[in-house]
Amino acid sequence: MNDFSKIRRPRLSVVAPCFNEERGLPEFVRRMTEACENGAPGDYEIILVNDGSRDRTWGCVNALAASYPQIVGINLSRNHGHQLAVTAGLSRARGERVLIIDADLQDPPELLPQLMARMDEGFDVVYARRRSRASEGRLKLFSAHLYYRVLGRLSEVEIPHDTGDFRLMSRRIVERLNQMPEQDRFLRGMVAWIGGAQTELLYEREARFAGASGYTLFKMLRLAMAGVTSFSTLPLRLAGLMAALGRRRRLLSASTPRSASSADARFRGGQAWRSSSSSSRRYNWLRSASWARTSAVFSFR
Repeated sequence: MNDFSKIRRPRLSVVAPCFNEERGLPEFVRRMTEACENGAPGDYEIILVNDGSRDRTWGCVNALAASYPQIVGINLSRNHGHQLAVTAGLSRARGERVLIIDADLQDPPELLPQLMARMDEGFDVVYARRRSRASEGRLKLFSAHLYYRVLGRLSEVEIPHDTGDFRLMSRRIVERLNQMPEQDRFLRGMVAWIGGAQTELLYEREARFAGASGYTLFKMLRLAMAGVTSFSTLPLRLAGLMAALGRRRRLLSASTPRSASSADARFRGGQAWRSSSSSSRRYNWLRSASWARTSAVFSFR
């Protein structure tokens, strides 16, 4: 049996999901490598997860891996989405510390030394909190602000506001995260649920280096729903209440004709009883009248 506790682990693993990042990936690797050399010199790995890209991202990953021995490539069979792509990278990461960062360069790799320094203070998770977002429209900013506030009210776990998945985690947090069986994963909520000593690092989020965001409105709504349904029992309680109200309504609608039928039956039954009673009384009267006539006959005889 293998003893995984004796496996030599690098000091740092970087997990970067990639979706149609052909144009910006070389620049990301260059900047990320420089940051790793400053934060964990010569003792790191960079895991690039190709999430079913439709361009030449996977070919670019292979070319970069030939030039940078620290690069590990993972090629998913199709587009599984950002959260599962990150999960695939986390399952392969071997480092004592693991950084999650997107390859679009909106999250600056140069923050790595600061994240490492904060974790040296004894924290298990250092998450990067956005102070501002460059080149993002008012609608997206407002919807993001509203979503995190609503999620904070509904969630039974305190999930930090204005944060993404850009964070540095200790080995024990990553191992617990990898053991969780959720399929519709909301990683920032799952990390908050695990607990441990967590702190924030404020930063300015930059514009994309190249290309367009792969997060469509549908994907954002799906992620939002995963966050709400995974960390709040309110949707379940509302569903139960609606089911109970619907059942009550069906019972009421079904009981109305039965009540009318019962009343009608009782009415007809009353008529039948009165009719039978009248007939019985008439029969008894006829019997008594016949007996009286017979008695009269006998007496006259």
